[in-house]
Amino acid sequence: MAKVYNGSCLCGDVRYKIEGEFESFYLCHCNYCRKDTGSAHAANLFSTTAKLDWTSGQDKIKTFTLPATRHTKSFCLNCGSPVPSVNMNENFLTVPAGCLDSKLSLRPKAHIFVSSRADWDEDLETLPKIDGIPS
Repeated sequence: MAKVYNGSCLCGDVRYKIEGEFESFYLCHCNYCRKDTGSAHAANLFSTTAKLDWTSGQDKIKTFTLPATRHTKSFCLNCGSPVPSVNMNENFLTVPAGCLDSKLSLRPKAHIFVSSRADWDEDLETLPKIDGIPS
């Protein structure tokens, strides 16, 4: 029986179900992914076999493909949260790991495009860990 994952955007308008397995999970530090997320890296799951089913809000999704690249980002028009993207030419599903509501047992395989890493993205694991907002 195939695994089923549920996910949504921040505001909850866009919801989806993914049935199947992810073949890979990478933390990407390329310039495009850093711009997409506004963070040190994107955490993306990839599959060529899993099936995506939008359960609500499909009309609130905008997809942007950076010209002259294969870089695509889909997001909720209401809250801006990233949501899964499907490259129809390659039958390739990309899922931002942070938008999944289901537990994920898969761990990232690697950091990729580390040569593009932000200057401030060094030894972050050594920073203090705080459970809430710093006082």
